[in-house]
Amino acid sequence: MSRDFSPQELDHGLPDLADLRPIDREFPEKDGRTAVFRALRHLPERVSRDRVAESRFAGARALVSRLGSSYHLSESEIRTIIELGRFRIISRHDLAQHGYGGNREQADSDLESLLHQRLVRRGVFEGPEASPRELLTLTKTGRELIRTNGLASREAVYEGFARPREANHDADLYRLYQKEAARIEDEGGRNLRVILECALKENIRRDIARLGAAAQREIAAWHGLRVVGNKIPVPDLRIEYETQNGELARVDLELVTEHYAGRDTATKVRAGFSLYTPHGEAGRLRRVLDARGMRPDILCL
Repeated sequence: MSRDFSPQELDHGLPDLADLRPIDREFPEKDGRTAVFRALRHLPERVSRDRVAESRFAGARALVSRLGSSYHLSESEIRTIIELGRFRIISRHDLAQHGYGGNREQADSDLESLLHQRLVRRGVFEGPEASPRELLTLTKTGRELIRTNGLASREAVYEGFARPREANHDADLYRLYQKEAARIEDEGGRNLRVILECALKENIRRDIARLGAAAQREIAAWHGLRVVGNKIPVPDLRIEYETQNGELARVDLELVTEHYAGRDTATKVRAGFSLYTPHGEAGRLRRVLDARGMRPDILCL
């Protein structure tokens, strides 16, 4: 579940506006822009083309190393650790289904190899209806191996079960991505790039710390977001991509579960996020939003 935040949450680390350099303060210009906007304008562009990771293979296996240690990984094993690094947590079932085209035998073989080499770790969590669910994540060694060998694109690389209480929700984002990516690609989209909630929040916090809380709306707009009720709602997952016409586009996705309060869900709608929900939850969610006069499209995983 993504959590919104306001500049007040950063007050202990924010400089006073009076102490900021003139370019960081909000002074209206003749054309309606502000000095804050001018400062943001010179930051690197947030939306950019994805670069597919390239690996050199010797026969069926590639030799990659980290700090003097060598690891023999197949092409499919390399793809697997890259996917785990992109999404942080993926369920074993979903990885076999989407990453291996349903070839469970190949998936199990690769995962046992990666687990044995301590590049991947697994955890068992309580899934739907209290059933056990096996989830996978990179180890610190796995993450460093990806970064050392340049196996990742410009996307961040994650490791570990950072939020155990939300592990199931976070794991479902991989399946959510598969659904939305298929839609984007059917419409001619390509070069998809994944940005998780934590990366967006980190960028926003950095800009607020640099430019001040008074620049909240401009910072939100720079990141393609909106201010709702003095907070900047942040989606669970953002996909940036190139359209069929070569234009850069993005879609912000929120996975709404039974744990969301009606007010929280309404905030996500006002923020313009596309809503997904697990099977069986769509009816309840529509009733909650209908009571608030909202009728957004709701997609099911």
